[in-house]
Amino acid sequence: MMRGPEPGAAPASPPVRGIEVAGRGASLRDRLPTGVRHGLRGGARAYGSLTASLRPPADFLIIGAKKAGTSSLMNWLLRHPAVAEMFPRPQGIKSPHYFDINYWRGPRWYRSHFPTRASRRQQERGHGFMSVTGEASPYYLFHPAAAERATAELPGVRVIALLRDPVSRAHSNFWDRKAFGSENLVRFEDGLAAEADRLATVDQDRLRHDPRYYSFHHDHHSYRARGRYAEQLRAWLERMPADRMLVLTAEDMFRDPQATFETVQQLLRIPPTPAVPLRRYNERSTPPLDPDTRASLAEYYRPHNAALYELLGRDLGWDC
Repeated sequence: MMRGPEPGAAPASPPVRGIEVAGRGASLRDRLPTGVRHGLRGGARAYGSLTASLRPPADFLIIGAKKAGTSSLMNWLLRHPAVAEMFPRPQGIKSPHYFDINYWRGPRWYRSHFPTRASRRQQERGHGFMSVTGEASPYYLFHPAAAERATAELPGVRVIALLRDPVSRAHSNFWDRKAFGSENLVRFEDGLAAEADRLATVDQDRLRHDPRYYSFHHDHHSYRARGRYAEQLRAWLERMPADRMLVLTAEDMFRDPQATFETVQQLLRIPPTPAVPLRRYNERSTPPLDPDTRASLAEYYRPHNAALYELLGRDLGWDC
C-alpha cells in the first residue's frame, strides 16, 4: 500500500553514533529528557525500517577526511532547497555510520534514515526541481571496507572527499578527540607516540570482513595514519567513475567557499543557489603546534603527499 508524505516526527536524539549537524529542531530535542529522546529515536527508527521500501538510499556521500570540513559542507547542503534532510529531521545527524560501523544492521536499517519518495516529491513540487539526499562520515574514507560496501550497495552514488594538510589535520583531530572525551592523553605528542601500539591491537582482516567488528583505537586514535590519503583514496577511485567523484581540499573550500560549493552543486546536479550562508561549522580552537613536531610530521608525510599528488595528477600545494 502506498503511503502519503511521512508524518511529522517528534524530535529525537541521534541514533547509533550519529554526529549532529546544526538543525532547526536541535533546541527542542535537547530539552527532552534522555529517556524520552531514546524512546522517540527507537520509534522513529522502527517506523523508518517498516517503510524502508519506500525510502531511496543516499544519492551522495561525503567520505572525509576527519577535521577537513565535512560538517561545514554537509550543513551547507542541508540548507539547499534541493537537498532532502535525513529522517527524522529533528535528529540532526550527518551520518548513520552504516558503511563503517553499522553495516551489520542491514540495508533496511540504512534506508530508514532517509525520506520517503512521497516526501521528496512533495519537496520537489514546492521548489520546482529534483531533490537529492545524502550523508557524511569522515570514517568512510579511512575504514578499509567502506568503499567496497558503499559502491556495491549504491551503484549510482556520487562521492565527495575533502582533504586537508595532514599535519594540521592530525593536530586538530587530537584536540577534537580530547573535547569529545575519547582521548585521555595530555599532549598531541603523547597521542602520536602511542599511536603505533594502539593500532597494533587492530585486527585489520576482521575490520575488512566482519561487519560486527569495531576498533575504538582505529576509529578514534589514528592521528598520523588518517593523513596517508593516497592509500585510502585509491580504494574509492578504483571503484568510482571520474565524473561521479570529487576530491577537494579544506584549504580551497574555506579560501573560496562559493566556488567550492558551486562545484559540489554541479556534481550533485542541483541548481546553484546564493542563499546558503557559507560559514564554518564544528570549528574548535587548538593549542599551538610545536615547531619541532610540525617539522617531524612534515618529513613523515612528504612521501605520502607525493604519492597522493601522483594519484590525483595534481599538486595540492601543502607546505607542511
